[in-house]
This record gives sequence, C-alpha cells and structure tokens, in this order.
Amino acid sequence: MTNITSLNFPRWRGYLELMRPANIVTAWADILVGFAASGLGVISAELINNPGNTPNLVTLSWLLLATTGLYGGGIVFNDVFDAELDKQERPSRAIPSGRVSRENAALLGMILFAIALFAASQVSGLSLAIAIFITCAALLYDSLAKHHPFFGPLNMGLCRGSNLLLGVSAVPAIILERWYLAIIPILYIAAITAISQGEVHGGKKITGVIAVILIAIVLTAVLSLGLFTEYTVISALPFAALLAVRVLPNFIQAAHEPVPEKIRNAVKVGVLSLIILDATIASGFAGLAYGLLVLLLMPISLSFAKIFAVT
Repeated sequence: MTNITSLNFPRWRGYLELMRPANIVTAWADILVGFAASGLGVISAELINNPGNTPNLVTLSWLLLATTGLYGGGIVFNDVFDAELDKQERPSRAIPSGRVSRENAALLGMILFAIALFAASQVSGLSLAIAIFITCAALLYDSLAKHHPFFGPLNMGLCRGSNLLLGVSAVPAIILERWYLAIIPILYIAAITAISQGEVHGGKKITGVIAVILIAIVLTAVLSLGLFTEYTVISALPFAALLAVRVLPNFIQAAHEPVPEKIRNAVKVGVLSLIILDATIASGFAGLAYGLLVLLLMPISLSFAKIFAVT
C-alpha cells in the first residue's frame, strides 16, 4: 500500500502543480463578486436559511465549476506552450522535470476547458459565450500575447475581467448594467502581468512604476463605484485598506529594485490579493458579511500556495 502511494503521488502532484490550485481559488472569488454584483449576493443568507429555495445556489455552483475549468485549462496550456523555454528557465516545473508529459498536459487542459464550457452552458447561452471568449483569450495569451509588453497584460486582464462578468451572468440582463466592473480586474491584472515580465531575468524600473500607478488607479476605482451604481463605499473601505497595505509596499519595492526575487514576491502577493480586491467590490454590492465570506477564500489560497507554485 505504501509503495503504491509513493509511486502515484508524484504523478498526481505534477498534474495539480500544472493547474496552480492557489490561483484557481482566486478565480472563485471573481465569480462570487460577479454573483454579488448581479444582485443575488444579497439574498445568499436567505437561501442558506431556506434550503428549499436553491436555484440560485445551483447556478453559482455551475459558475464556480466553469471558472475552475477555465483557469485550470488556461494555466495548464501556459506550461504546455512554455515547455521548451521552461527547460532552461524553470526546469523544476512539472513538464520539463518529466513528471508530466507535454501530451498529457495538453489533454488535461482540453478536458478542463470542456468541463468549463459544459458547466457554463448549464447557466445560460450568455454564460457559455463568455466562457468561450475566455477560452480563446487564454489560449491567445498562452501562445502569443504574453510575449508582447502591451498586449500581454491587456490580454490577461481581459481574461480576469471576463471571469468577473461570468459571475454577473447569473442574471444575464445585469451584464448591460454592470459591464464596466470588468475594467477593474483588467487594470489590476495588467499591473501584475506587466511587472511579472521581469521575474526571471529582472525587470525595468519604468515597468514597475507603471504597475504601481495601475494599482493606485484600481484602489481609487473600487472606492468610486458608489458614484455610478448602488454601492456602499463604507462597507468596501476596510477591504480596500487591507488591499493597499498588502499590495502597494511589495510593488513599490519591486519598482525601486526590479530584481527577480522582489518581482516574484510582488507577483505572488498580487495574484493572491485578487481575493481581497474581489472582497472589496463584493462588500460594496452585498454588504460586509458577504465581503468577509469572499475573504475567507484567502487562507485557502494561501494554504495551497505553500504547497504548489503560484507563478
């Protein structure tokens, strides 16, 4: 029994490493904030107290499964396309280390995308359309766009912004009212992706400065949403403060001294702090308690980050 476990665990660990479990949890947070912005978040407590009224929770479950497949598939294909480069730069990754073959990794990615599209189709045609767009955008980023200093960050930001809208699609009609929410994760992810371009060989100070400016714009935006919609800024304020304290110092350090170690740390903190960003927006739409519910994903993501790589 011990021998079988010791033989099989490294293989399964390699597949899990490819999917970046800690990052997938941040994608769940995108769905939860979109769900809140759709108007369904404010009745989540009522649904829990009345288990017989579960249609919205079923919808949320399908959307969470969809984003798991979308993010997992996208990050798996990132390593598939980078397999040759990783032999020199990241030899410990699952594919170059030989723990997972490139072919099997590609098969895993396709299965994850298929699961995502099926799950999205169970919600609505609009949800399926958004999921298809994210799939195409993720593959474009993995294969081509990530090598471009402008289109790479924009492409990745579009993936995360669309993921938030996938959560909003729980109520399709609300998309037309809340589409602008996608701009916030687009700017945030653009900042992370821009600064991450130097995580192997070091980056440029100007890139770090631009990333810090983008983070500052994001913080301003999440506190300005009340000007455009029904949004309680006072509920969002504590989460916004936490986001600023956690992210800004690391980005400023990486901008001041753009060496690989500081850049990788800024990227890791930035990615995991997506949950705080989502909790900020969610609390504005659905209240402090809902924001805390989203924030509870943080320790889960951090736990996975101790076991599996984030970048």
